[in-house]
Parts: sequence; C-alpha cells; structure tokens
Amino acid sequence: MDQLINDLIKLSFAEDIGDGDHTTLCCIPDTAMGKSQLIIKEDGVLAGVEMAKRIFHDFDPKLKMTIFINDGAEVKKGDIAFTVEGKVQSLLQTERLMLNVMQRMSGIATTTRKYVKALEGTKTRVLDTRKTTPGMRMMEKDAVKIGGGVNHRIGLFDMILLKDNHIDFAGGIEQAITRAQNYLKEKGKNLKIEIEVRNFDELQQAMNVGGIDRIMLDNFNIEDTKKAVEMIGGRFETESSGGITFDTLRDYAECGVDFISVGALTHSVKSLDMSLKAC
Repeated sequence: MDQLINDLIKLSFAEDIGDGDHTTLCCIPDTAMGKSQLIIKEDGVLAGVEMAKRIFHDFDPKLKMTIFINDGAEVKKGDIAFTVEGKVQSLLQTERLMLNVMQRMSGIATTTRKYVKALEGTKTRVLDTRKTTPGMRMMEKDAVKIGGGVNHRIGLFDMILLKDNHIDFAGGIEQAITRAQNYLKEKGKNLKIEIEVRNFDELQQAMNVGGIDRIMLDNFNIEDTKKAVEMIGGRFETESSGGITFDTLRDYAECGVDFISVGALTHSVKSLDMSLKAC
C-alpha cells in the first residue's frame, strides 16, 4: 500500500510540473531560501500532515517542517498547522499538491468526525466505502480513520462482499455463499465473508446457510432494520447501507446495527479551506 502512495505522489508531480515549473524558474533564483506557513481558513478536523511531510520530502529532502498541529486535531480558522522552510523553488512547486491532498483529507476527516459524534452513546460505528477518488483511496481511507471512522474493505482483495449483482449472477443467496466458502478453502485464504440482503426472505436464506461474518441490510427502512437485527440476534455482524442520511443516522444506530456504511464520507465531501503563505 505504501508503494501506491509513492506512485501517486510521483504521478501527481509529473502531471503538475511536466517539463518544468516555468513560472517559478523564470523569477526565483535557484539559491533563494524561504519559509511558508499552512494557514487554516475554516473550522474542521486536520488531516494530511503526515502526507504533507512525505510530499515535501519526496520532492526535496532538505525541506524542513515544523509541525504545530497534528492529524486528528480540531482546528479553527486562523490556526497555523505547520511551517516549512528551504529552497523557495521547492516550496512553490510542492504547494499545490500538498494543499490538494490536505484539503481533501481534512474535508473527509471533518465530515467523518461529524458522523462519529452523531453516533456517540450507541455501539454503532461508521464505515467508509469504495466510493473513493481513483488513485487517492489510501489517503482518503486514512482520513476516515483520522476522523474517527472505520475502514471497510480497502479493495476487492481483502474481503468477500457478495452484493446484489454477485447474488443474481450466481443464481441466489445459497449458491453465492457456498461458492465463496469453497473458493476460500481451495485458495487457502482467510477472508471475511459479508453478504448483502434486500429483503427478509434473503435474510432468512443467508442465516440458514450460515458460514458468513456480516450481513448488510441494503435499503431497509428503520422499522425493518430493527426487526432484522432482532431476527439475527447477534449471530452475525450487521451493517446498514443505502439511503441513510445524516438526519436518519442516529435512528438506524438505535436499531442496534454494528455498522453503518456511508459513501458520502468520500464521494461528495467538501474540502477544508487552507492556504500556504510565505512568512
């Protein structure tokens, strides 16, 4: 996973700088030294400080950061998160990538923290999804954790999640689960199995087959979710998904589900405003 982040940083610099930052090169001497500070411009949760450190170091190992606020801290408008000093050319060429990453990650962490606080006092934890920005998944999922949320599977490789299309193409609940169990046995893999159910009939089928770890209640309303949790009776982990808004989040949690997955944590979040300015 670390290599994916390295590749993303390399690609990001390639698409931004190309054959050279001619604006910087034309007016800033190679020997010029300077210092910049990251200024927070709206309240939220800070995320991406460690990523900023990697971005600066990968581009110019001589850049020096002094960190005042760490990832996960709640910040207010006007706070200074860190300073970075070194060659001015390096400061200018790393500025946009660092801000793009930190603003995005901080927006996700801020939104996640809001959902986490709404669930306080319940046993329910908020999950992210695979609805992430291509190439930025590891950063975005890290931001969810920084905000207090829980990562669902990272990708298609670290968990089996039998969704509606898998079930329909496999021929039904029993066939999908049985094939998943046989596959894991044949391949010698130890992966959790989760299955999505769309109604009480599918729920009962899944419980009858067994050999699964979690049941996802897809687009169940609040009343049906409560009934489903009672039917499951703690035999499997439970997850609510689909059609859940921030306003209904608490109601679903009070049904007793273990997890609520929220695609909005990553797919439609607003970035947190901040800027890097000379000081």
